[in-house]
Amino acid sequence: MKNRSAWLIPVRCIVFILVFVLGAAIAGKDVTSISNWWTTVVTVINILTVVMLVVFAKKNGKTYLELINYKKGKTKIRQVVITTIVIFLVGIGGMYLAGFLCYGVIPYASPMMIEPVPAALAVINFLLLPVTTALAEDGLYLGCGVNGFENKIAAIAVPAFFYALQHCFIPVLWDPRYIIYRFLSYLPLTIILCWYYHKKRNPLPVMVGHALIDVMTVAWVLATSLVPGFYEQMLSMG
Repeated sequence: MKNRSAWLIPVRCIVFILVFVLGAAIAGKDVTSISNWWTTVVTVINILTVVMLVVFAKKNGKTYLELINYKKGKTKIRQVVITTIVIFLVGIGGMYLAGFLCYGVIPYASPMMIEPVPAALAVINFLLLPVTTALAEDGLYLGCGVNGFENKIAAIAVPAFFYALQHCFIPVLWDPRYIIYRFLSYLPLTIILCWYYHKKRNPLPVMVGHALIDVMTVAWVLATSLVPGFYEQMLSMG
């Protein structure tokens, strides 16, 4: 391990569990009944993660951009386009495969992931979640994770593992099949992203592709939140 940054990589897994469990306890409900708030929880935790990374970088004599090894002018449009296509193909393909393995359905779409929330929150999350997720997750798992290990295998495997694991708790459900499904959905993509960053040391193509695929995800929540009856229609189609 090169430095203390690698010790930060489990933090989001822990925080997501705490937020959903404590949130359910405060609301007097079980965690399943508050799962539709996952977009809001993610947006807030993303912002807190970015603040943590900025503070951590500053304490180590760096900026956030230096932490993730961003260099202006290094990225070509072609890199961004190719990386984005790969992220979409592997990301969607991983979800389809995991859905088939765990639920026997292609495509499998978890109803809780597109549950409506208050319209104002849906709009805010649509605007903030994709960008803050790229800054928070890629800053943590690439900037701190991949850059935190000297050994190549560890530099890819450890951050990729926690990168995928955090999604098992977005939202938190104490269902082993759901947890395995979420983990398998993201693991192929997180391995590729960590490998790519380890090889290129250029976070921008990953962050752009990451933000764009998250736009697609929160667009579903936006639609179910703004269009009356759309959520029920989607459930009936399943």
